[in-house]
Amino acid sequence: MTDSSITSAAVRFDPSWRKRIGRGQQPAIAARDLQHYYGTGELRKQVLFDNTLEIYPGEIIIMTGPSGSGKTTLLTLIGTLRRAQEGELHVLGRPLHQATNADLLQLRREIGFIFQAHNLFDSLTATQNVRMALELADSRGQRAAQTQRSREMLEAVGLGQRAGHKPKQLSGGQKQRVAIARGLVHKPRLVLADEPTAALDEQSGRTVVELLRTMAKEENVTIIIVTHDNRILDVADRIVNLVDGRIRSDVLVQEAAIVSQMLTRCDVFKHLTPRGLAEMTDHLETETFQGGTRVIHEGDIGDKFYLIRKGGVAVRRGADNEQIAVLKEGDFFGEMALLTGQPRNASVDTLEETILYTLRQEQFNVAISRQASFETEIRTSLFDRQ
Repeated sequence: MTDSSITSAAVRFDPSWRKRIGRGQQPAIAARDLQHYYGTGELRKQVLFDNTLEIYPGEIIIMTGPSGSGKTTLLTLIGTLRRAQEGELHVLGRPLHQATNADLLQLRREIGFIFQAHNLFDSLTATQNVRMALELADSRGQRAAQTQRSREMLEAVGLGQRAGHKPKQLSGGQKQRVAIARGLVHKPRLVLADEPTAALDEQSGRTVVELLRTMAKEENVTIIIVTHDNRILDVADRIVNLVDGRIRSDVLVQEAAIVSQMLTRCDVFKHLTPRGLAEMTDHLETETFQGGTRVIHEGDIGDKFYLIRKGGVAVRRGADNEQIAVLKEGDFFGEMALLTGQPRNASVDTLEETILYTLRQEQFNVAISRQASFETEIRTSLFDRQ
């Protein structure tokens, strides 16, 4: 047996997910150690701290966090509306921290902006407002073709019957949909949206997010949405949470759901709420082992809980390494030593290349305490009924 094949990284979930999503492509957005400040001198205030993030073509990212956490600032840096001050930021293959003004101008033609403030021209119809984006992206385009494209885009957001109306003849939600159509009409490679559905009813909001989903999946468009609208969370491939200027978590939604289901098979986690499970998955680390690696040695002090994401392990006991069990994807091990405080009662060897999610003892203890709280609440509730 050998331990030299162990690789460990404190990243969110299965490390192969980036390859699956990116399909071998370069990131559409790559930020490294990104920082940002407002003001100068004694009034200088840092609002972004050491943020590192990769987003791939075709991904839909929902960015959440409290007001003032830096979401909009990060969005405007990616959109070239502010200059990156410290760190590195690449957008659609261009290094923004080194870009000239001409570079930024060219890049903006490949970005679709959707912001809460509609910024529509009152003297122009909905079609004319949308067509402006096409004229800015390609000043030599044919007017008739641009008008037709603008009307098609308004139809796509449910405003075909309002194409000739001016903003004062439209409701707040209709104005927002005109702004959305304007942000998408020139077929951008990257869409940046700040609360795009806040003013929309459920049906209109769903129409918009399904349009964005289609663009991402069929046209490989990268989409970042800053929102507090929990009605549209289902559209996200990943949810990035910012708190106090720092990326607190970066969750692959589908993987989080899979792992949460796996965790509920263990008694320690089965009583956790979905929110509690999400918090536990947020603390998981990933370790990749080659086949024939000893993960746990019998007699060692327990310090981690293990969940098998891919691959398989053999559980062995005694001086002759008698095999007593084989565990596969979705199975778990290592919890008994954490629960009892006793040394490991068996060794564990990988049978093939294996990806494990691990949870350190302090977070495992948090889950135990929450289970105890849950049981106390049940007992109290039953007592009160008597």
